[in-house]
Amino acid sequence: MRALKLFLCCLAAVALAGCASYHLGSANGTVAGGKSIEVLPFNNQTLQPRLGSALTQSLRERLQTDGTYRLVTHGDGDVVVTGVIRNYDREGLGYLSRDVATPENYRVDVVVHVTARERASGRLLLDKDVKGHTLVHIGSDLASAERQALAPLADDLAQNIAELLTEGAW
Repeated sequence: MRALKLFLCCLAAVALAGCASYHLGSANGTVAGGKSIEVLPFNNQTLQPRLGSALTQSLRERLQTDGTYRLVTHGDGDVVVTGVIRNYDREGLGYLSRDVATPENYRVDVVVHVTARERASGRLLLDKDVKGHTLVHIGSDLASAERQALAPLADDLAQNIAELLTEGAW
C-alpha cells in the first residue's frame, strides 16, 4: 500500500512537471488584442497577376483569426506591415510518361520581403525574407491550374508571416 502511494506521488510529480514551461497567452509576451496591426497591400514585383492582393487578404484573415493583434482596416495601427513579393518560381516535379519534357506537377515557390514597424516609435520589428510554396497539378491548362493554386500559396505565405509576427521571432 505504501509503495502504491509512493508510485502515485511520483507519477503526479512527473505529470505536473511536464506542464511547467507552459505559458498562458501569446508567445511574444503581449496581451492578446492589446496592440493593433495594419496590413498594407503587398507590392507584387513578379509577373504573376493577383498575387499581391491574394496574399494581403490571406494575411489579414490569418491575423484576425489568430487574435494576438487587433486588425485595423480603417485608420492607423500600432504596427504597420508592408511587403514586396520579389520572386515567383515554378519547378517541374513530375513529368508526363509519354513526354519527358512536359511537366505534370509543379512546385511553386514565392519569396516575399516583409517589414513590420511600430508606428509611434518607428522601430523596426521585422525585416525579413519569407518563403512559401505549394504544389500544382497541371490538368489541361497551366493558367487555370496556377489560378487555383493561388489561394493555397497565399495561405502558406500568410501562415509563415503571421507566425513571425505573433511569436515575436524578430
